[in-house]
Formats: sequence, structure tokens, C-alpha cells
Amino acid sequence: MDLNQPLNMTMLCDFYELTMSNGYFKYGYKDKITYFDVFYRSVPDNGGFAIAAGLEQVIKYIQDLHFSEEDIAYLRRRNIFSEDFLEYLANFRFTGDIYAVPEGTPIFPKEPMMTVRAPAIQAQLIETYVLLALNHQSLIATKANRVVRAAQGRTVLEFGSRRAQGVDGAIMGARAAYIGGCAGTACTISDQLFGVPAGGTMAHAWVQMFDTQYEAFKTYCEIYPNNPTLLVDTYNTLKKGIPDAIRAFNEVLKPRGLTKCGIRLDSGDMTYLTKKARQMLDEAGWQSCQISVSNSLDEHIIQDLLQQGAQIDLFGVGERLITARSEPVFGGVYKLVAVEDSDGNIIPKIKISENVGKITNPHFKKLYRFYGRDTGKAIADYLCVHDETVDDSQDLTIFDPEATWKRKTVYNFEAKELHVPIFINGELVYELPTLQQIQDYCRKEVDSLWDEVKRFDYPHSYYVDLSQKLWDIKYDLLCENSNA
Repeated sequence: MDLNQPLNMTMLCDFYELTMSNGYFKYGYKDKITYFDVFYRSVPDNGGFAIAAGLEQVIKYIQDLHFSEEDIAYLRRRNIFSEDFLEYLANFRFTGDIYAVPEGTPIFPKEPMMTVRAPAIQAQLIETYVLLALNHQSLIATKANRVVRAAQGRTVLEFGSRRAQGVDGAIMGARAAYIGGCAGTACTISDQLFGVPAGGTMAHAWVQMFDTQYEAFKTYCEIYPNNPTLLVDTYNTLKKGIPDAIRAFNEVLKPRGLTKCGIRLDSGDMTYLTKKARQMLDEAGWQSCQISVSNSLDEHIIQDLLQQGAQIDLFGVGERLITARSEPVFGGVYKLVAVEDSDGNIIPKIKISENVGKITNPHFKKLYRFYGRDTGKAIADYLCVHDETVDDSQDLTIFDPEATWKRKTVYNFEAKELHVPIFINGELVYELPTLQQIQDYCRKEVDSLWDEVKRFDYPHSYYVDLSQKLWDIKYDLLCENSNA
């Protein structure tokens, strides 16, 4: 295999997906229609919600789904797959349906962010890539959204490429961070590929390269006079770094009538240093100079800095964002929820576990979100069977499936179906939004959540209810299979 050529991601699958598919083929199940849900069980960092991301990469993967001659030859060498099955794979393409919530949607545990309806082999073979695309980007988008909310309207840039877990982690992580609310990235290729605005100024090496720090600052301002940002903590921040920056601004920018500029701090006591820096800059007449900080930041550190009165305009957040260091696994799963019989009837399926959290919600479902007509705020999410509709012209009583004694009546609400069709009969029917449109949508939808749901610590538990019909189906399957 030539690793210098683009990889065929069809083979990025767990091997058991191939062994099961071969078994489906031999048993006559290759055309049996199945339904799989993608969902997650708990919010990272004990937060109130997550952000869906990665759908565009799933779409591009599905569009290119095929087995090459080299792939078939490899599988043949394993000596466990039938020739009929290998011939089937040689002509393989996806012909099923996919429904999903748009990227940027706030999502809650156990509700399907994607549903795949497809022949058994097709649905089974895409499991790994679908999960890794959605898990990774949803994780980073969720972390980025927490960081951005902690910054309280200040600019946040993603700075983590060199600490990411591999090439894909850096590139797709920057994309996901932008969806979550970051204003840009240090990762140039993510700008080239996706339009995530890339930016950056200097490292300590630039300052060290010159005989004096002032010479380094002056030279940089002369080369980039439009909004230069100078890194002021290479030597002594307060005694030399900031005074040298002010001198360079005075001698290079001021004569040209330029006022946009900035300094960056990458070490030290950020609260103390930014307060002193702000005072020094203001006294020198550079009230327009922005102060940016970096160095192992996350939402909790940012929150603490701002509570302590730190004077910061921009945050550069690296390793703790791009790796979601505090909880680096999203935990999305791909579970069978229904099959169709020979007459096209949908037969619900359930997974039962002694771990109650792993019991699945069966059937082909719809997902609604209820918004208050008076507030515009999200009230609850509602899972129902695919053939049900919600009448939002009258009150509706819902309950928390995790605590069935907790009931709530929703009224004066608008019901919005969250799933949109992505593929129908293997054909793409979804118009991909731009990345900026996804970010704007994410911001709007997060704003629709009550502040209590957005708390970092002990957030309010958001209602995700099952319709009575769906609950009855689930209960009957639990009773039917409890002694199986």
C-alpha cells in the first residue's frame, strides 16, 4: 500500500464489521433493512449538553464508499471470506437513508444525533468511521463551546495543533473548535481546507533571534504594521517586554497614524501581569492595544482569571482544548434499534443490560425540541415513534425517563423536528451549509438554552422525554426480554 496516496477510508472499519457482514451475506441477511442510532450516554466534563459536529465528514465518507481491487485482494488473503461476499464488496455502494441533527446542534444524552436506515451489511460496515467522525468533532466542539462561554464574549483562538493526537486531530479539531465558537485557529491547513480563519504572529524564537528585544519588536512592526501583536514575556515582562513594545509602537505605528496593535503573554501570573500591562499601555496612550494570553488555558482557568479582574481581550487555548484533556472521550455509540420484516413492517429491537444506563431506546424514532413561544428558550426534547406527530397547539405532559415520577406540563410551545434527511436511497439530499453558517447556527441554538443548563458545575437536568407510545414499546420489550 502506498501511504503517499489518499487512503480509501472504507477499510477504516473494525474487523468484526467484516466478519458479521460476511455472516449476514451467507445467512441471507444482506438486504435486510436495519435501523441504527448514534447517541452518547453522558456529557463530557459533567456538563449540561454537547455540540453535534462531524456530519460533513460522514457525508464525504459515504459518497466515496467503495472497496478497491487492493482491498478485495487483502480480504481474500485472510482466507475467511466467501468469494460471493468478496464479489458483492467489489460492487459495493451505500443505498440507504441517513437522518441527523445539523452540525452545531446542542444534543443531550441518549437522543439519536444520527439514524441510519440501510441494508444490514451497509449499515454495519460504516459504524467505525461514523462514530470516530462524530465522536471526535463533537468532543472538541463541546469543549470549545465551554471555553468560549467562559470567555464571556472575548475572542478565543484555537492554538493546539502541535499537541493534537495526530494529523487528523489537529485539522478536524480546528474545524470542530470553530463550530463550537472559536474565532480562528493557528492551524494553517484548516484555513486552506475549511476556511477556519488562521492567524498568528511570533514565537519566542523571533525575539531571541535579534540582538535586542526592542530590535525584534521594531522590525516586526515595520514588516507587519497593520495590527502587530508582540510577545512580551521572553525576558522580563514588566521591566523590558512591555516598555520595549510601547517604544516600538511609538516609533513605528504612531507616525503612520496606526493604533491597532496587541501584546501577548505566555507565562507568569496572568491576572497580575495583565492588570499591570493594561495600566502601562493606557498611561502610554495605547488604550487600543489588546492584551492576549496563552499557556495551558481551559474554561476553568479562564473563568478564574476573569473573576480575579484580569485585563484580557483574547485567549489562545491549546492542548486542553484540542485534546479535550479533562475528558478526552466522547463515548458515542452505534446501536441497532429496529429491523424490517419481509413485509416492510418495522420490528423494534432493544439492548438490555444490568447497567441501566446502557439500555437502549428502541424503534425508528423522531426527535423534537420544544421552544417556548414567549421566551424562545428550549424547554425539553421529545422522542417519539416515527409515525407520531406532535400537536403544539395544546398542552403536553412529559416526564423525565430517568425519574418517571418527575412530570412537567409544557404549554405555549413550538415543536421543531431536529432530524433532517441527509441521504435517501443512497443519494445526498442535504445541502451542506458553510462553516460560518454552522457556527452561527450553533451560537443561536446554545443561546436558546436556559443559563441553568449551561452552568459548568451541577447544570440543570434538561428533559429528554419519551412519548407514551414509545415508552410502552420499550416497557413491553423490557418485560419480554428480561428473562431471555
